[in-house]
Amino acid sequence: QVQLVESGGGFVQAGGSLRLSCVASGRTFSNYNMGWFRQAPGKEREFVGVITWSSGSTYYADSVKGRSTISRDNAKNTVYLQMHSLKPEDTAVYSCAADRHYGGRNDYEYDYWGQGTQVTVSS
Repeated sequence: QVQLVESGGGFVQAGGSLRLSCVASGRTFSNYNMGWFRQAPGKEREFVGVITWSSGSTYYADSVKGRSTISRDNAKNTVYLQMHSLKPEDTAVYSCAADRHYGGRNDYEYDYWGQGTQVTVSS
């Protein structure tokens, strides 16, 4: 089992920045691909980005590419999502997820999920 806890959400004005954190406990964090997803009210959950365990490669959704950076600190069992130039359409609950095998964009490929942290961007 892997337990994930997100933090760092909050209210921010459009154009601002936030850094979300996701702390993992349980199994060996360094062996998991770590993804970020978000879900806005009335919408389906959406892939934001992922960082792989093997090479540390990152992949992003087009909607956040160029405005977001995912990084991980295996010594702290933590993955980060740094977002800047935030837009009102970035408002959502952001969740991190862990996956052992795929490192992909599909939420069904992820085995463990955090509870999420709310990000609200005002215009």
